[in-house]
Amino acid sequence: MVDVAERTPGQASRQAARMAGRARPRSGLRKFLQRKSSIAFFMALPLILLIAVLVIYPAFYSVHLATLNKSMQRFVGFGNFRFLFTRETFWMVVWQSCLFAVTAVIFKALIGFVAAHFVHNLPAKGQRKWRGMLLVPWVIPPAMSTLAWLWLFDPSYSAFNWILAQVGIAPIPWTGDAGWARFSVILVNIWAGAPFFLIMYLAALKSVPEQLYEAAAIDGANWWQRIWYVTLPMMRNIIAITALFSLIVTFANFDIVRILTAGGPLDKTHLFATWAFRIGIEGNDIPLGAAISLFMVPILAFAAVFILRDINRRGNEA
Repeated sequence: MVDVAERTPGQASRQAARMAGRARPRSGLRKFLQRKSSIAFFMALPLILLIAVLVIYPAFYSVHLATLNKSMQRFVGFGNFRFLFTRETFWMVVWQSCLFAVTAVIFKALIGFVAAHFVHNLPAKGQRKWRGMLLVPWVIPPAMSTLAWLWLFDPSYSAFNWILAQVGIAPIPWTGDAGWARFSVILVNIWAGAPFFLIMYLAALKSVPEQLYEAAAIDGANWWQRIWYVTLPMMRNIIAITALFSLIVTFANFDIVRILTAGGPLDKTHLFATWAFRIGIEGNDIPLGAAISLFMVPILAFAAVFILRDINRRGNEA
């Protein structure tokens, strides 16, 4: 065996290069594992796999189902979608879903904004009490709270109609008339979802520096001007993200409409989710029900792109 001291300079340099080549991958792997982004990725990997199993696979399977006939034995391509385009009920459901989601989100945002300001201006002890009470509708399971609202709207023993009768007002067909039924499902959704806006806006308000309000007051700004020129600009990203999240959840709502009206009267309160259930499960036409549910994707994708692009644009301007 040749001693290290007896090696030629060329042999020594080649061996050093080989050792360095073996060391580089190890050090590179060590650096990769020590990076915070890598640690975060591995910690989030179980969630990513869960989403892939529970969201991505069902989505692709729904696309597959939507291309089959009613017996699920023959490929029909876009036949189910073409059939839906010719049905008047489909376009009514599109209109009702958009009306329901947009109206409910606007009122939830307004109520949440006002309630957040009210709670924010209270002393710390009062904030805890009011925050706990106002969050009750959000933490109650929607199916349970909707059953309580169903009792309040029931035509036979409606608590609301009893109160109206005491002041000489005729009873209202809360779920029997198309207009009132739409009002009822939107009202219940607002009641259940407004606390989410409250807690998000309250957190955003606490992050606004008090110095900005003091500077605005010194410049002579009144209460409304401080909200318009200080509060809203500082909260606009939170407002947009909260509205987007609520829009997605509201647009895909099922339990409130299903329990209160079951889509009636005469399909006037059906949303995409409830109509897909009616056609796919109750009507035993799963491919057509899958096609109905898939129409939610492009509408929500358009809303998400529009809102997120606006957020990104404002971030670049800042």
